[in-house]
Amino acid sequence: MKFTDLFMRNDSGKEAPDYIVCPSCGRRAEKGDVVNNNYICTFCGYYYRIRTKNRIKMVADKDSFEVLFEDLTTANPLDFPGYEEKLADARAKTGLTEAVTVGKCRIFGEEAILGICDARFLMSSMGHVVGERVARAFEKATELKLPVIMFVCSGGARMQEGIISLMQMEKTAAAVKRHSDAGLLYIPVLTDPTTGGVTASFAMLGDIILSEPGALIGFAGPRVIEQTLGQRLPDGFQRAEFLKKHGFVDAIVERDDLKETLYKLIKMNNNTYKSGDEDSKVNVSIVENPEESSLSAWEKVHAVRDLARPSALSYINEVFDDFIELHGDRYFSDDRCIVGGIATLNGKSVTVIGVEKGHDMAECKKRNFGMPSPEGYRKALRLMKQAEKFKRPVVTFVNTPGAFPGVEAEENGQGEAIARNLYEMSTLKTPILSLMIGEGGSGGALALAVGNEVWMMENATYSILSPEGFATILWKDGNRAEEAAGVMCITADDLYKLKVVEKIIPEYGGASEDTIVEIGAYMRENISSFIEKYSAMTPGMLLEQRYNRFRQF
Repeated sequence: MKFTDLFMRNDSGKEAPDYIVCPSCGRRAEKGDVVNNNYICTFCGYYYRIRTKNRIKMVADKDSFEVLFEDLTTANPLDFPGYEEKLADARAKTGLTEAVTVGKCRIFGEEAILGICDARFLMSSMGHVVGERVARAFEKATELKLPVIMFVCSGGARMQEGIISLMQMEKTAAAVKRHSDAGLLYIPVLTDPTTGGVTASFAMLGDIILSEPGALIGFAGPRVIEQTLGQRLPDGFQRAEFLKKHGFVDAIVERDDLKETLYKLIKMNNNTYKSGDEDSKVNVSIVENPEESSLSAWEKVHAVRDLARPSALSYINEVFDDFIELHGDRYFSDDRCIVGGIATLNGKSVTVIGVEKGHDMAECKKRNFGMPSPEGYRKALRLMKQAEKFKRPVVTFVNTPGAFPGVEAEENGQGEAIARNLYEMSTLKTPILSLMIGEGGSGGALALAVGNEVWMMENATYSILSPEGFATILWKDGNRAEEAAGVMCITADDLYKLKVVEKIIPEYGGASEDTIVEIGAYMRENISSFIEKYSAMTPGMLLEQRYNRFRQF
């Protein structure tokens, strides 16, 4: 059964059935139950495709949607035989004038430009009017300084328009770029299916890319791939979950949660810190010398390697509010070792990034024991550049024995990825605070610690490499690791004296579940003060302070 047989019969004047047969599980469900469940199968969770007016009802505040550019009508640029008849038939069956509808709306009171692609209209293929409406939507959003939310689905280019359809890819991409350069938010929501030229243009150019569960997403359709290669594709290939795993989707959001998620993301983007004036005077002096820890360097090495020690996510969830995790480097994969996203602190938005080790062996394996791969560093950099665009401060939580030294990491450019982070972070036009919360291992840690200030927890370590590696390289004897720890100057006390760190965070007897509330409260208060102080700086002052901080070494 085609999906058009399930919900669309009323459009042609026929009486709708009392039940719906799910194309996924084959079970019959009351139509009213499925509608009340946001067009999701009540048995298996299958996501039905949604017509435009129902999508607007689900996302936009009641009576807030104002349609735009409805007067644009499709011509036949290539004089393709039968094209006018196909368009007329699509208009009659759907009640739409084209495959995309755009307008201005409110989402829980927040204004946005909203676009909805409808697969019922020639599989939402991109002809010249689709491209024109999308481009104008971004131009209008740029003029009004509004975010754009685009519900995307498409079978690709519109064959009847040939090369003119192809030109819409560049036109829409250019409009997205202008909107982005104006510092405005774009969130595409990928629905089933999103393929072809739409995928290769405005669908994948969002600041934050969301998807509905199970959506088919890809450039070449699966049938084309199978016919070209002559092989069967693996289960789940090109589905939303596949895209998230491979770094191209930030989050898969259930339909029930979609409106609230969009609202939170828009709201967070609106609650940003403002840079100071050129005449701002900011005191960036180092804090007074704290009391020294009673643990030896070697004891601290063991303390930070304890799996029970709170992790990056532990502190992120303790210190910040409304954390929304984002995924993927947009190139290759989603490194589970690097976590990051948007959160709020005192009602203002912050980008937070951390190295997550895990708390048991199974999670440590999943997180690669806190050793980032190139795609992890690239994900972190993507989030930092996003923070710069939206004027969000960046806070990083570093806890890594070092960058992953595997063959695949070298194949994917580990050295270049670390170097690129150092290069880009040095000129990031937003405040950066880096917190060493456990191990700070070599360049793998430094790639997330190019901050205006770097703070260390009382028992954390930060070093050129591990004591074991130091002893092996310098003394040809790894058994002298404890001795190496004592001479390497790797503790917070050592690095404070060397002015490598600006603040030591107390652990109140040792970081654990018992002390995380006290540690989190200290972090929250001091991070707030840091952000207030550095947000008063102009971008030029921020960059000069950060440059001079490292220049002194």
